[in-house]
Amino acid sequence: MLESYFVKPDTIDRIRASWIGELVEQYVGWLTENHYSARTVARRVPILMRFGKYAWERGARTWEDLPIHVDPFGEMWFQRGHNRKSERAHKQVTDEAKNPVKKMLGFAIPGLCGNGRTHKADPFPGVPGFFQHLREERGLRETSIRLHQHHLRSFEGYLKHIGLRDLSSLSPVVLSAFLTEHGARLSSSSCTGLVSSVRSFLGYLFREGVTKRDLRPAVEGPRKYRLSDIPRSITWDEVRRMLEAVDRRTPCGKRDYAILLLLVTYGLRGREVAALTLDCIDWKRERLSVPERKAGHSTAYPLSAVVGEAILDYLQHGRPQTADRHLFFRVMAPPRPYTYNAISGRVSRYLHEIGSTVHRPGSHTLRHTCVQRLVDAHFSFKTIGDYVGHRSVDSTAVYTKVAVEALREVALADGEEVL
Repeated sequence: MLESYFVKPDTIDRIRASWIGELVEQYVGWLTENHYSARTVARRVPILMRFGKYAWERGARTWEDLPIHVDPFGEMWFQRGHNRKSERAHKQVTDEAKNPVKKMLGFAIPGLCGNGRTHKADPFPGVPGFFQHLREERGLRETSIRLHQHHLRSFEGYLKHIGLRDLSSLSPVVLSAFLTEHGARLSSSSCTGLVSSVRSFLGYLFREGVTKRDLRPAVEGPRKYRLSDIPRSITWDEVRRMLEAVDRRTPCGKRDYAILLLLVTYGLRGREVAALTLDCIDWKRERLSVPERKAGHSTAYPLSAVVGEAILDYLQHGRPQTADRHLFFRVMAPPRPYTYNAISGRVSRYLHEIGSTVHRPGSHTLRHTCVQRLVDAHFSFKTIGDYVGHRSVDSTAVYTKVAVEALREVALADGEEVL
């Protein structure tokens, strides 16, 4: 396998003569099987060889001795000529050295060295059963549970900071202080989510007898007014410029173009696009199926010719060869299904590229744009809600508050003709 990446026989001999040469060669084979580029292999092997020499000089004699030398190796790598002092720069440089080593050890010696992100333990381990309660009794999805975990970790950290260890000592004063301090850094919607998580946890504590009184009434969220927000849509001209900004000559561009069309044509959520599989497209009947929508149902759409051509172009010239049935994949090796966070990030990138000033750009911007266009075309709320998968007609009603296009004309010109 090494012969595929290194021309000089001396280089190959030197790698195989190393005491971790067998480990390196196995790892190179795994990189090849997972479609990593030759450039990536050529960049990582010298780092691995340097690590092997470093660990040997520090007393390592078996593969099992290697993990304890990973972090010191990263620090050594940072010290060799890097004078950047910021925390971000330090992490970036040390990760450059440590990540290839971690992945090699995680691949070759299962269980010996972690590979990937560290799993975070559930907050409040002294209150077992809360997250099981969310799953089994309340029926929350894993994405919602992860959001509860995120907010409760902040709550747990605050209680540790003030030295409160016994949850039975919780009081309205402590809760108010936490929300005042932590909520000030959050948006209105994020603060609402924080309050919801804390209230759910407090209700569980009271039910289980951990607290003697129900503290939920002491937790108040920010006041929100119904239909107070203006939809984050963009003009159809901005949609056209965004699509034109995609470089469709590359596999990445072919994928992004198909994703953007799905979002703006059908008003799909980023999560729904990420969940699409090859089985969702019925080419014979020209139908697109969207299973497991947020409202708990599925939807079938006629497959637009433009969208179908974009997806077909990606399948033929951009999608990696893999047995996984997901429709969209990331370009970088190893091939993994594209996530909804990545989809939202790509949309945000293209909107910034065309100079759009829309608030909080992302995949939902195109969903709002699709709905706004249907409203402007005078479709009924029921029809629009069914088309985009709204659970309630109130979700559609927010788009009728203002004549968005008319107000844009008023802002950009004299506007008398519009009035």
